[in-house]
Amino acid sequence: MSGFNKVVDTYEQAMAGLEDGMTVIAGGFGLCGIPEGLIAQIKTMGTRDLTVVSNNCGVDGFGLGLLLEDKQIRKMVSSYVGENALFEQQLLNGELEVELTPQGTLAEKMRAGGAGIPAFYTATGYGTPVGDGKEVREFNGRPYILEEAITGDFAIVKAWKADTYGNCIYRHTAQNFNPMAATAGKITVVEVEEIVAPGEIPPSEIHTPGIYVNRVIKGSFEKRIERKVTAN
Repeated sequence: MSGFNKVVDTYEQAMAGLEDGMTVIAGGFGLCGIPEGLIAQIKTMGTRDLTVVSNNCGVDGFGLGLLLEDKQIRKMVSSYVGENALFEQQLLNGELEVELTPQGTLAEKMRAGGAGIPAFYTATGYGTPVGDGKEVREFNGRPYILEEAITGDFAIVKAWKADTYGNCIYRHTAQNFNPMAATAGKITVVEVEEIVAPGEIPPSEIHTPGIYVNRVIKGSFEKRIERKVTAN
């Protein structure tokens, strides 16, 4: 990787610098739009004591669920945790700290972190355990709680296409949390299906500008379906 070319050839290069105790922000929603190869690389590295911020924690044996098998995750910040039996077991056994966060609040925490906004007020969660211990202010007669932004040592993101400068496009619903996650990492690594030359992505179509991206790697994806539903 040299100059403006942010492409790396190996997953070892992609995740170089990840250490025990760091915070990793991961894009994806369920199994849609997850950086499969980057997650697998963290599994291979054996990095431990991680705080992982993501909408959910994958499923048993796939996605972020892989990192539960060797108890690499110390704390999970997420909005939905219902598809993973190992997650449930570790939570109930006190082996995994979990910070449940409303989904929209979680997305805004990432976006605010990437924008340099340290905190924001939201009505979501007021009067519930989510709001316990948080500052409350009233605006136009309605109470709001103060939520702090999130940033991470690493952000791992899955995009459809990127150029060598790191400008990214996401495909359909695989966009989900990825654009917000991409802005919130000190080091942002994007795993893509296709890498193109600079100028091949029209500026008006770029979802994540390359200024946010440190490394790009071309991956291959299983794109597993989390739950298949068919009609009679």
